[in-house]
Amino acid sequence: MHPDISSVLISEEEIRSRVSQLAREIEALYEGRELMAIGILKGSVPFLADLIRKISLPVSYDFMAVSSYGEATESSGIVRITYDITGDISGKEILIVEDIIDTGRTLSHLKAFLKAKGPASVRIATLLDKPDRRVVPISVDFTGFSIPDEFVVGYGLDYANRYRNLPYVGILKPEVFH
Repeated sequence: MHPDISSVLISEEEIRSRVSQLAREIEALYEGRELMAIGILKGSVPFLADLIRKISLPVSYDFMAVSSYGEATESSGIVRITYDITGDISGKEILIVEDIIDTGRTLSHLKAFLKAKGPASVRIATLLDKPDRRVVPISVDFTGFSIPDEFVVGYGLDYANRYRNLPYVGILKPEVFH
């Protein structure tokens, strides 16, 4: 375990197992259709890569970058799209793939933004959900794990762009970010 981590919240094996289960749930919903996954940079990359490799349907993917944190541990409440998808999504089945949903502001904004582009549907898959932190109601279609209000890193999640490469989700020691 990394010395800045107080404890492992979700192990590498638990992540691998849950991602496989999510892939089966997604296949059941989208059976017979093509799916376009949109990964939210940078945190969703490991989750997106593992998830789409487990889905047996035709899947294309693109990326968006959305900022509401910067290098802080709390959302600023201001959502900015810093990189948009590159193709036309009208009439397509869209699955937003996110690493974590906290307040709901970012995903609420992003879902409305994408719906305005005319897709057939927009659904959300997240590895982690912190429902206790929600300030904006958001419907999450596929959730890996609901977690307590702890500052977590690993498996794509970061603090100041560090710890993304950890193969598990761990609780960051408070002295690291205070």
